[in-house]
Amino acid sequence: MEQKENRFWETKSLKEMTKTEWESLCDYCGLCCLYSVQDGKTGNIKLLAVACQHLDISACRCVVYNERFKTVPDCMKLLPDKIRRIKRLPYTCAYRSLAEGRELERWHPLVSGDPNAVHEAGVSVRDKVVTGVHVNPDEFNYFTSGK
Repeated sequence: MEQKENRFWETKSLKEMTKTEWESLCDYCGLCCLYSVQDGKTGNIKLLAVACQHLDISACRCVVYNERFKTVPDCMKLLPDKIRRIKRLPYTCAYRSLAEGRELERWHPLVSGDPNAVHEAGVSVRDKVVTGVHVNPDEFNYFTSGK
């Protein structure tokens, strides 16, 4: 069922959102927690099917979220004025969608009212990746995700 009340993402810019509103944009797909490689010739970014060791790959949530930048110094930091420059955000990412003037996807928890809709739609990394704790970094290139 689509949520009708307080659709703040339709009336506020990313910069105008409160911290709570900003955080609620995350659909917990886990895609931004995947390792990636950049093609040296094309510049294209390829996501790997290897997630940060701190991503709970079942819940698709960071287990050290409040300490993530201390624990993983190169953890992706999303800021309203930098979203458009982060090339590895997936097309379906709410932050990217709004920055590009697009609507949130129907399965997004803020639209659907269902936090599991992202998993049911097959958009999340659930059941599709391994955690980096189980993979030698020298072997990451063997884990291409196709995204």
